[in-house]
Amino acid sequence: MIKNITLICSLSFIFLITSCASKKPNTDNPNAGRYAMDKDKAPTSAPDVSQVKDATPQYEPYSRGGNRKKYTVMGKTYRVLDSGKDYKATGIASWYGLKFHGHLTSNGEVYDMYTMTAAHKTLPLPSFVKVTNTSNGKTVVVRVNDRGPFHQNRLIDLSYAAAYKLDMLKTGTAKVNIEVIYVPAPTLLSMTETSSNKQHYIQVFASADKTKINQLAKKLTTQYQLKSRLQTVDNLYRLQLGPIGQQQLATQLADKLKNDGYPNSYLVIE
Repeated sequence: MIKNITLICSLSFIFLITSCASKKPNTDNPNAGRYAMDKDKAPTSAPDVSQVKDATPQYEPYSRGGNRKKYTVMGKTYRVLDSGKDYKATGIASWYGLKFHGHLTSNGEVYDMYTMTAAHKTLPLPSFVKVTNTSNGKTVVVRVNDRGPFHQNRLIDLSYAAAYKLDMLKTGTAKVNIEVIYVPAPTLLSMTETSSNKQHYIQVFASADKTKINQLAKKLTTQYQLKSRLQTVDNLYRLQLGPIGQQQLATQLADKLKNDGYPNSYLVIE
């Protein structure tokens, strides 16, 4: 009898330890706690966010994190835009709060629902977006640093603070117009300013495949906000970016192109 009681106690102790261990969060995954809450909700005691300022549009290079060419969520594949320039859209906005607060965004930053941020499926990260609630005319400017929303027919996911300022917390969703506020790189603003009689081009790539060269030209002109041209020599097409008025800026761009995956880039002076 004593042996049976001892065995039962031992088994009960093992079961208790196992049960506790199964509830321990996965600390190996920094996003493990991101989905610990079944349903998202608003904070129970939120600070006053009425005075939170809009995001300030400024030049920020697109981050390496969160900007894969394409990605798949729930069986659907999304393609990330090379640039947010001239992007406009109308659709349904939602908002996300406590469930994701304090966890990593797709951009590798920490989500803070009390700041003016947002999530979008295809805009490059980060992007600055003006959001207008069509039902009341209220507007905010947010910084997109996350991916989503992945619910059907939703365009953008706003932070708690942004949703508050658009007066859409109670409804949960709202029809909005969104427009990217695009800020080009400061150095590129003066790329075509001429400080001498010479013009500078960056030769990036050469190939006999004209279709391939044209596709690359389109991509690079969007990415670096510069014109491009093709030089043909002995049935070989040479892709060059420019003209650039200042040699120092041209040299800096050539170095950047090398670091960005075009190691054969070099300066051409005319």
